[in-house]
Amino acid sequence: MATNKKLNRRTKIKYRIRKKVQGTSDRPRLTVFRSNKGIYAQVINDLEGRTLVSASSVSKELADKKITKSEMAKEVGKLLAGKAVEAGIEKVVFDRNGYLYHGRVKSLAEGAREGGLKF
Repeated sequence: MATNKKLNRRTKIKYRIRKKVQGTSDRPRLTVFRSNKGIYAQVINDLEGRTLVSASSVSKELADKKITKSEMAKEVGKLLAGKAVEAGIEKVVFDRNGYLYHGRVKSLAEGAREGGLKF
């Protein structure tokens, strides 16, 4: 029951954020999904409804590393930024997807900035 309340609260926050944040072709949206085991990130063009680049902690490049979840999130951010820069994307808008901006979400954002994305 408590998790349902938490989920409903996060969903409301998520929609409030999504009203303001929209990814375009020049500035796609970088969105984050955080589960108990992993962290996932995508760069999305909302006008076309296409995922341009994605990275996650369960991908082949990162799955075998034995590091903390926060360090893993930073690595996912760097991996995503590398793929995005390779695809010609330098500027994005950050969508924290209803999560608080601290911990793993913040680590992912810092990793993406280190990798060359601007937001």
